[in-house]
Amino acid sequence: MSKKRVVHYINQFFAGIGGEEKADIKPEIREGVVGPGMALNAAIAEEAEIVATVICGDSYFNENVEEAQAAIIEMVKGYNPDLFIAGPAFNAGRYGVASGTIAKAVQDQLQIPVMSGMYIENPGADMFKKSIYIIETGDSAAAMRKAVPAMAKLALKLLKGEEVGSPAEDNYISRGIRKNYFAQDRGSKRAVDMLLKKLKGEEFVTEYPMPDFDRVEPMPAVKDITKAKIALVTSGGIVPKNNPDRIESSSASKYGEYDISNFSDLTEADHETAHGGYDPVYANIDPDRVLPVDVLRDLEKEGAIGELYKYFYTTVGNGTSVANSKAFAAEFAKKLIADGVDAVILTST
Repeated sequence: MSKKRVVHYINQFFAGIGGEEKADIKPEIREGVVGPGMALNAAIAEEAEIVATVICGDSYFNENVEEAQAAIIEMVKGYNPDLFIAGPAFNAGRYGVASGTIAKAVQDQLQIPVMSGMYIENPGADMFKKSIYIIETGDSAAAMRKAVPAMAKLALKLLKGEEVGSPAEDNYISRGIRKNYFAQDRGSKRAVDMLLKKLKGEEFVTEYPMPDFDRVEPMPAVKDITKAKIALVTSGGIVPKNNPDRIESSSASKYGEYDISNFSDLTEADHETAHGGYDPVYANIDPDRVLPVDVLRDLEKEGAIGELYKYFYTTVGNGTSVANSKAFAAEFAKKLIADGVDAVILTST
């Protein structure tokens, strides 16, 4: 019996082409396995094989979604696969978003099973966990050895048309789907049993896990706002004209620090938005709509605030991973504290 056919999708980094400097490469397809596909292919070798590998730069895909998607669909279609695997993307935000986007497109348009692998905090996981199967991985490629067997196990189930088990059984990120079944004990008894285990410090598995929210305790109010140094920080993507630091329009890997000491008003001649998640027209016409430099200059002149800090910090919140966001803030927060900033106004879209 002939083996099942699999097409694999990876980014420029895992293809060995390069890092950020090669993130703009257009989609291409190669015969057989490339990069991490070697381990995946070995794990499914008895019943399936990777017949082709699609490669696309993270920046190109996320900045040209329709064109990239259409090109890749045609490439995949040409190999008539039984399964499409994207990634694993681990905690790489743009790679995760691209993997989820193209996997869902393949599933919808070619009507074949698809899957991926991502870290739980990858924005692609949150965006696509309800649409496709995503194996939960570690946060970096160091977890590849553990990710591959889990991906291979699910891949073989999908190829055989077998019923996929629970998230705990098959190691995929919960899709929020509930299934009716007959339990041996009624709900009240199961609840009391879990409570008793919790009180005794014993392990138990809840039947309804609650979301884990990252709660931030508010700081005390500013004592005298008329003497306070106020800074502006935004995830709305406002940048100087032509985006000099090339902050990505989605799944940003960087932030920018820009001097506004000589600006009392932002205009379309000097600033714009790099954000790819909302209609940029009104933000580009008047960037103050997202980053209110004009209003704060007025307050500064009126004496309502002490002063507007000379720099603003900006990135794109569209698909940017929690890990990257925390890292950005931890870095520039040190600069704000060192420069005696008393408060920050954080704007979004």
